[in-house]
Amino acid sequence: MSFEKSRSLAYQVRRQALDMTSLGGTAHIGSIFSMADIVAVLYADVLRHDPKNPAWPERDRLILSKGHAGAGIYAALAECGYFPLSELKTHCQNGSHLSGHVSHKGVPGVEASTGSLGQGLPMALGMAMAAKMNGETHRVYCIIGDGECDEGAVWESALIANQYKLDNFIVTIDFNKIQSLTSVEKTIKLEPLDTKWASFGWHVIRIDGHDHAALHAAYDEAQAALGQGKPIVIVADTVKGKGVSFMENNVLWHYRTARGEEYDAALRELEAQKP
Repeated sequence: MSFEKSRSLAYQVRRQALDMTSLGGTAHIGSIFSMADIVAVLYADVLRHDPKNPAWPERDRLILSKGHAGAGIYAALAECGYFPLSELKTHCQNGSHLSGHVSHKGVPGVEASTGSLGQGLPMALGMAMAAKMNGETHRVYCIIGDGECDEGAVWESALIANQYKLDNFIVTIDFNKIQSLTSVEKTIKLEPLDTKWASFGWHVIRIDGHDHAALHAAYDEAQAALGQGKPIVIVADTVKGKGVSFMENNVLWHYRTARGEEYDAALRELEAQKP
């Protein structure tokens, strides 16, 4: 399979996010690019969702816990038809609903506002728990960052999800190995990350987070594991700034904005990869 739909959406997420952050003078392009393939596979082929009916009760819920990469979610939603693509150009500008950290206010398709690291995962946990209690069949997905795994709330949530056997809950870790000002390894070592989550009682899958075949297979495995008594986590090994050579594995692009010659160079590289 070529996974044409998800590959095309991943390109558009990166392309739109480059413009959004440049126009709005915002940061986190490296974080957006590292999760772009994950987001694209979810919206293109995995989530049950309806852009014409964002409040559809049976929709799957997706929470972006690493809310600083919110431009990637906005781009995916607009590309899927939740709101006009033209609105993306207002990102982080006066009067816009599209804030730098993802916000649900006035933005169809966004389930919750996030930004404070460690906040989104327990929110998603609560949604999964409520769905189980109410006998609802939708699934709850959450994307978290690796630096976010320094937060105690993440591990409390991991314990609680296991305690209550939340087997309707699928978490994906964007493991790009760079956080804020330096590498994850130099901040707080996380490896072996998959073993840690397994020891908390989760069904663990580890993959290359840029390989669309591997991502599709992982989400297929996750869906097959639903209802079997364990929450599910996908540890996706990714590259910060994936898709633009001078951004890749470069800590500067956690906060830096691409403008001028850097914007032009990034745009050329992305357009050369267009599916």
